[in-house]
Amino acid sequence: MKLQSGFLILTEVVLFFSIAAANSVSAIDTNSSTCPLDLGYVQTIPWDDSACRNYHLNTSQNGTSSNCCQTLLSLYGIAFSQRLKDTSLFQLPNLNTSIACLNTFQSVLDSLSLPSDLVSSCLNPIQFVITPNTCAGIETKQDWNNKLGNTTVLNSGCYSDLSGTVCDACVAAGQTVQADLTALDGNTSHATNCWYFTILYAGGIVNEFGPANVDTASCIFGLPIASSNNGSSGALVPALIGSGVAVAILLIFCLLGFCVWWRRFRKGNQGAGFDVEEQLGSTPRLRHNNVSVWFKIDELEKATNNFSEKNLIGRGGCGVVYRGILSDGTTVAVKKIMESDFQGDTEFCNEVELISNLKHRNLVPLRGCCVTTEEDDKERGQQRYLLYEFMPNGNLEDHLFGTMMKKQPLSWPQRKSVILDVAKGLAYLHYGVKPAIYHRDIKATNILLDADMKARVADFGLAKQSSEGQSHLTTRVAGTHGYLAPEYALYGQLTEKSDVYSFGVVILEIMCGRKALDLSSSDSPMSFLITDWAWTLVKSGQVEEALDPSLLKDGDAANPNLKAIMERFVLVGILCAHVMVALRPTILDALRMLEGDIEVPSIPDRPLPLGHPSSRYSDRTTFSISPSLSSPLLNMKDMLR
Repeated sequence: MKLQSGFLILTEVVLFFSIAAANSVSAIDTNSSTCPLDLGYVQTIPWDDSACRNYHLNTSQNGTSSNCCQTLLSLYGIAFSQRLKDTSLFQLPNLNTSIACLNTFQSVLDSLSLPSDLVSSCLNPIQFVITPNTCAGIETKQDWNNKLGNTTVLNSGCYSDLSGTVCDACVAAGQTVQADLTALDGNTSHATNCWYFTILYAGGIVNEFGPANVDTASCIFGLPIASSNNGSSGALVPALIGSGVAVAILLIFCLLGFCVWWRRFRKGNQGAGFDVEEQLGSTPRLRHNNVSVWFKIDELEKATNNFSEKNLIGRGGCGVVYRGILSDGTTVAVKKIMESDFQGDTEFCNEVELISNLKHRNLVPLRGCCVTTEEDDKERGQQRYLLYEFMPNGNLEDHLFGTMMKKQPLSWPQRKSVILDVAKGLAYLHYGVKPAIYHRDIKATNILLDADMKARVADFGLAKQSSEGQSHLTTRVAGTHGYLAPEYALYGQLTEKSDVYSFGVVILEIMCGRKALDLSSSDSPMSFLITDWAWTLVKSGQVEEALDPSLLKDGDAANPNLKAIMERFVLVGILCAHVMVALRPTILDALRMLEGDIEVPSIPDRPLPLGHPSSRYSDRTTFSISPSLSSPLLNMKDMLR
């Protein structure tokens, strides 16, 4: 669903009032004011001007004039969004300036040979003059931040590339923010104005590509984009003839290619990798949709020095990871899949395509993959490999509990940045794509750090898409003890809140400097579970005792405001890792709590601590669920709500 069915519906309401008001302004007066808007993009962005080019020819047809006026409003709004980005000002200061800008807008349209009265017919200069009564008293970006905070759901929904289905999440985020603004304003008649402000903010402040980007303009502003075949009628016939010849030649080559392929297939000469297309030379071959790069096994063997132990950089429950250097000099992480839920190569390849389409600064990018057969690799047999971008600073666990921690413990700014980065990555998986994706194995070893120490969520080998937003029930529980949500561990019920639980555990590990689960704790006769330990300290009013001592050694830690922020992060971690699903926040709400945009609610009681004295582990190697989870004091139905 593009913005035309989301943002644009309400924008049309704004347009209605604009046109109605314009009836009282028969023409735009000339004045001496200058326009602060940069409208140069109007001549370069490929917008569809057909409705406006035929404006007077079809005035009797229903909807034609409004289509043109809607297009002009969308096109004009891009300039306001860019100005907001440059100056932090939402609208124009006075009527004279607004009139000057509409005159300039019409001049640019004149240069495109469009009718000379479009602007005066469609847009009213009063509409673009700022007043405190426009929406919730907002006139500047600072006003917006004072009302809603520096971060809203727009930041996760509208930040990245808005092509395809990602636009849906941006639309949903816009509707949420508009509702918040209208509630703050207290006057529902300002809802359309608040929607207009939401559009400007999403395009100018939030989106990384800026409002004049084609996908941004199409999604956020609802600007119709011209198709590539909008040539003149005089050139149409030659173009069709040329296209017909090109298609005929293409069909011939396709038939010849198919014949060659069929002969080779009949001889059993399949190419390395899952695709049966032969891959020539040592260059990776792009699949037909240009999403995934499929590598040959000999390329991976060369990159990793035949999967040498010296290049082994990680080992997990479902695979091992090697450091490799491709022929072009690029350093990659090559993961050899040892175990997965995928029933066959087709399902695996579909999952690879899914992962390849995920683009976010807090996710580890997938570079490609490889699937071998018995014939391809007689020594190893059928294998599956994934290639990821290499993260030079390793994983979070090593910085918290491994060799990197001994060299240099993470500072408070670094820990704060990691937590926020992981939250943003999860918010993208849960709300930035449809259907939503549940990671299922959020833990410190699956959080990698790039060259700038920015955190990226890794290991999507266990990721699962939800079905139309519903919970996912699975007979095979994947994940890591200590991070598993109780309802997922016990019943296999997988929802977004399962990832939130694991995220809460990671927060506690980062803030407390202790592992999620320690079966060899020396200071207690029982095994240590960080959620129990931190919850007990918080309930006894000793939140500070839960903080990692290295954080308190920092010189700035004496600052009561800084300590309060650290304690807030601990509280959010405990809330996210609550045993009852209904009491956990969504990842978006957790992010807003962490950034201080909304208050952290009081921590609700639990039926029994998971580490209740009745809970014991039979030995150091076998993990069993705490008996408190089956205690009569805990209603299982409540847990699953």
